[in-house]
Amino acid sequence: MSPDSRPKTPRLMTPTDLGSNATKDITGSLNALLADTFALYLKTKNFHWHVSGPHFRSYHLLFDEHADQLFAMTDVIAERVRKIGGNTLRSISDISRHQRLSDNNAEYVDPLDMLAELREDNQRLIASMRETHDVCDEHNDVATASLLENFIDESEKRVWFLYESSRHGLPTGQ
Repeated sequence: MSPDSRPKTPRLMTPTDLGSNATKDITGSLNALLADTFALYLKTKNFHWHVSGPHFRSYHLLFDEHADQLFAMTDVIAERVRKIGGNTLRSISDISRHQRLSDNNAEYVDPLDMLAELREDNQRLIASMRETHDVCDEHNDVATASLLENFIDESEKRVWFLYESSRHGLPTGQ
C-alpha cells in the first residue's frame, strides 16, 4: 500500500468503542479536571516552599506528600484522555485556559490560611471529579469512572488531613 493510498485518519486518533460524543464529553471534562489538578499541584508546592512558623516541619512534609499525590494523578488523567481517543493539555497556557481553581500569588500566606485554602480547593476538585464521574456513567465509561473513584478517595483523605491539621486542640484539663 503506497503512502498516498492509506486511509486518511488523524495521527493521534486512538481506537475506542465509546463513540465520538463520549470521547468529546469525557475528554472535555477530564481536561478541565487535569488543569485543576495541575493548578492545585502547583499551589500545594508553592505553600510547601513558603510555609513558615511553629508547625513548619509537619506542614512542609504534609504539603509535599499531597503534591506528590496530585502530580501522580496528572499522568493517569492525561493518559486516560489519550486511551479514549482524545487530545489533552499541551502547555502551561493551555492549563490556565482550562483551570477553574484560582491561583495564589500572594507573597505571604499564613499557614492556617494555606491549610484552609488547600482544603477548599481539594473539596472543589472532589466535586469536579464527581461531575466527571457522572459524565462517564452517562457514556458507560467504567474504566475512567473507576480511576475517579480512587482519586476521590485520595482527595477526601487530603481534605481530612488538612482539616485536622488546622484544628486547635482542647485546652489542657478538658
